[in-house]
Amino acid sequence: MIGPPLPYRTMDRSLKAVLIGTFTLRFSTGLTGAMLTSYLAKLPLYHPDAAPVSAITVGVFAATFYVGELVLSPVFGILSDRLGHHRVMLWGPVFGAAAVVLTALTGNLVLLGVTRFLGGSSTAASIPSILGYIAIATAGSEALRGRAASRFEAATLAGIGAGFIVAPKLFEALGPQAFLFNALFYGGSFAIYFFGVKDAAAEADNRSAGEAKAKRDGDGEPIGEVVGEVVAHEATTLRRYFELVTHAHVWLLAPTWIAVNAAIGLWFSQSLFQFQRSDPRFPDQWLLQGFSANQITVGALVIAVIFGAGIFWWGNRFDQYRRTTIILVGVVGGIALAGAGVVVNHAAFGASSSAIQAGLVGLSVVVVAGGLFVLAGATPAAVGLLADVSEQFPADRGAIMGLYSVFLGVGQIVGALLGGIAAEWRGMDGLMVGTAAILALALLPLRQLRRTEHYLDGPSGPVALG
Repeated sequence: MIGPPLPYRTMDRSLKAVLIGTFTLRFSTGLTGAMLTSYLAKLPLYHPDAAPVSAITVGVFAATFYVGELVLSPVFGILSDRLGHHRVMLWGPVFGAAAVVLTALTGNLVLLGVTRFLGGSSTAASIPSILGYIAIATAGSEALRGRAASRFEAATLAGIGAGFIVAPKLFEALGPQAFLFNALFYGGSFAIYFFGVKDAAAEADNRSAGEAKAKRDGDGEPIGEVVGEVVAHEATTLRRYFELVTHAHVWLLAPTWIAVNAAIGLWFSQSLFQFQRSDPRFPDQWLLQGFSANQITVGALVIAVIFGAGIFWWGNRFDQYRRTTIILVGVVGGIALAGAGVVVNHAAFGASSSAIQAGLVGLSVVVVAGGLFVLAGATPAAVGLLADVSEQFPADRGAIMGLYSVFLGVGQIVGALLGGIAAEWRGMDGLMVGTAAILALALLPLRQLRRTEHYLDGPSGPVALG
């Protein structure tokens, strides 16, 4: 702990800057991904010698981003523990800026694939170090950890969403030069982290001890010594990381967190495509009627408001409810959402509709909204649970919190693949069934996790048992 347990603490300037930087960085990430889709669709227009890009290539590029995040998150998590969370945090915007500058200058598909890996590297460097910083900065306050975790999730989703909204018009106005413009946003994130964030007290103490050791050993470059130590003792480091990731609570949380992210990823990857088209194979599915861009935008805004409200509301309840209680309610709510969604999908809005039908549909819409609200709480609760695990490994917080990116990446990839199969099978009904099935699988490990959660200590002692 970095201080005596307190019932309530406010966020300091550095923690607020970390969250603001998270929003701007994720905005740049969302902006890059969305603009790249437009760029690839019109690649021969900007590079006449380039061949048209297939949907499979677009999918490979998306996977390449998550591969970079999956592979490098553990590495950067370990380095953030050795070099300092704040220091490694600064690398994310640098990788991201390099990726977008290279993207603006080339139409070569191989090089563009490299830029996607660099983009994944940016996220891999940022997320473990940011979450490690949050974990160490909120040690000692249950309520503060809940607020920080929920605001991190809100900043992440809001930033990516804002990037997707801005991307089409920005690319339309500037073309590939829009990627260079995005480099300025990455630079802004770097400035926020560099000038607005100070090392957490406990982190500074750890580094002072490391520097003292380096001086005792006669090495005037403590950072170089630490990097050299990581390389020289690679086997020891890997064994240590294996010990961390095989921790019982980590492996019980993993399938639940992956499942929640898979359910979210399923909809991120397929919903816009499905809502915009009318599929003649499923004439009885109301959600496949082919909605206009304005209708989809309004719907997306409503969903964002409900989901965002859920993140904030549940994030402020960490000192009242167990993490697994919040996750359990969210998973059950998500399953209810899927069931009610099937009812809405087969709604008959017409002159012949009875009052009972209209009432049933109205009730289903309420269940969908309520399910979305409680499902949102599962995301900050999972972050909080990882932070609680990190309390047992205070010197390895970055490595533990880096698992957030690993689970997120695996979930997104699984959700995207299953979403395509489910939609091809039964359209929107397939997406509903797929969502319910994925979330149902999350209940099995969650049950065991609830049995052992009391062995974990939150920032203020044993976690709440509500």
